Amino acid sequence: MNFCSSCGSKVTLLIPAGDNRHRFVCDECGIIHYQNPNVVTGCIPEWGDKILLCKRAIEPKYGSWTLPAGFMENGESSMLGAAREAMEEANAELRDMKLFSVFSIPHINQVYTMYRGVLHKGMASPGDESLEVRLVAENEVPWDDLSFPVIIETLKLYYEDRKSGNYSTHYGEIIRLDQKTIHVEHY
Repeated sequence: MNFCSSCGSKVTLLIPAGDNRHRFVCDECGIIHYQNPNVVTGCIPEWGDKILLCKRAIEPKYGSWTLPAGFMENGESSMLGAAREAMEEANAELRDMKLFSVFSIPHINQVYTMYRGVLHKGMASPGDESLEVRLVAENEVPWDDLSFPVIIETLKLYYEDRKSGNYSTHYGEIIRLDQKTIHVEHY
């Protein structure tokens, strides 16, 4: 950040009085510009023994497979955001949505909330952000071509729960140790 979004003056990165973190503070009007993690919300659309995956038509990870998910918008709940993302990416309407997982990803300043939901009438088609959509059984999941570590981890947990017949809500953290190594903590 270089300039204040309120008055346009230069900002300085410093620890404001009474705070314990570096913040951008306007040199002129004194406004503190807080930067907080982004919330990404999405879902696992279920239809019988299959789930819906979307092939990304946008960067990052263009052409890889993912679950419908995206940034939560102001004025919406996490669950409604997940339903909206399913509609935008896969023209998919979901029913009976339940929170499945929450993952913090500190190195990219994101928090993921993922839901399970029933795909209404099993109907879906590619939206603007998807090249294609596909209902897949567990043995058809393209594990080596999934878009992000959080999607891989979410699906691993989903299939573990499905095998046990007991779905629970999972909490964890995805930590980047170096450029190639990801560590996952479960709570």
